[in-house]
Amino acid sequence: MHDIRSIRDNPAAFDKGLQRRGMEPLSASLIALDDRRKAAVSALQTTLERRNALSKEIGQAKAKKDEARAQELMAEVARLKESAPQLEQEERDAEKVLFDALAAIPNIPKDEVPFGEDENGNVERHRIGAPRTQNSSKQHFEIGEALGMMDFEAAARISGSRFVVLKSGLARLERALGQFMIDLHVNDHGYTEINPPLLVRDNTMFGTAQLPKFEDDQFWALPGSALENIVALAAAGPTKDALLAAIKEARYGLIPTAEVSLTNLVREQILSEEELPLRFTALTPSFRAEAGAAGRDTRGMIRQHQFVKCELVSITTPETSSDEHERMLTSAENVLKKLDLPFRTMTLCTGDMGFASAKTYDIEVWLPGQGMYREISSCSVCTDFQARRMNARYRTADGKGPRFVHTLNGSGLAVGRTLVAVLENYQNEDGSVTIPLALQPYMGGMTRLERQD
Repeated sequence: MHDIRSIRDNPAAFDKGLQRRGMEPLSASLIALDDRRKAAVSALQTTLERRNALSKEIGQAKAKKDEARAQELMAEVARLKESAPQLEQEERDAEKVLFDALAAIPNIPKDEVPFGEDENGNVERHRIGAPRTQNSSKQHFEIGEALGMMDFEAAARISGSRFVVLKSGLARLERALGQFMIDLHVNDHGYTEINPPLLVRDNTMFGTAQLPKFEDDQFWALPGSALENIVALAAAGPTKDALLAAIKEARYGLIPTAEVSLTNLVREQILSEEELPLRFTALTPSFRAEAGAAGRDTRGMIRQHQFVKCELVSITTPETSSDEHERMLTSAENVLKKLDLPFRTMTLCTGDMGFASAKTYDIEVWLPGQGMYREISSCSVCTDFQARRMNARYRTADGKGPRFVHTLNGSGLAVGRTLVAVLENYQNEDGSVTIPLALQPYMGGMTRLERQD
């Protein structure tokens, strides 16, 4: 969320930031909306002040027994009182139009973010590990199905496409990966483990900027009682807007990432600087409708409606958020290093960044079966963009403020995609899969996955 006062103070810098995002200048139109809001506020304030002043004059006229003047003043007060509700509505409308306009604008990229139109403009930061190659490398779904431990047909019968059933050793391996990640981030990287809600309200989704732009990418749930009320409301013949408002008031969103719950832990709070940084981690299911992914990764586990992810979130001061970004990246990369999985880290360009991000690193793991690197983590610093939407602030050590915090989030890692990477990088010629050393304690000492006939 952007601050209209900052836009007023430096419209050229704001428009330059939008231009780097591939957008047209918006400062002039936003300032015009703010002028409209200010005019509405001023008109209402003038009306209320005039009404208060007239009330005093009425008292004075009555004290002088000037009934004619008192009646004249009372008539004017009545007219002002009648106009006040309309002026109040005009103020609310003007504020909403400005708010909605600001809420639809993405964060401004940091100056050091490379300019580019799409993923082709991303810049490689470094590579770790040599990609494994072998002539007979299979993709993860071929490996999992051959082991008899990965069943997409059963999942489709239960839930439809983009779901999977994992069985036996492969189900245990996914669980082991998640447990390994959460233990690493808590014990070695200093994050606090959180078990957050998976169902959240609209204002929570708005706080981390899933709403309003990405509404179609979310899964939504309605309690049965709310559904009955909405059906009854629909039968009464309300407007479409009224019906949608009732649905949005009652619904819950299934989190697309634990970033949503973890970041909102500080919503509507004023922290002290001594409390910062806060570092949270959670291992949760995540749910994504993948509305814009038609035809992409239709086979396998790369792009699923339901998956498990280990999330990292940091809450910091503005002065320390850049260093925290590097620390978060190191924490995520360390998972792959300990699993001995080759990867590269990319700095995303302005045209490939997420909506709320001011700078993003993508970690891409090597998949021999596909013969390419694929994203397994994004680590983003969002500056105060999310904090403004959540009203999350802190007071400085000297008592000044409150100021908006900076928020950061990253995957540490996506468990399903890490499972994919383990299967493809640790596959053997006989169809078995070697279990990475770091995971063997979580697998009861098991060293290989083999088909059990």
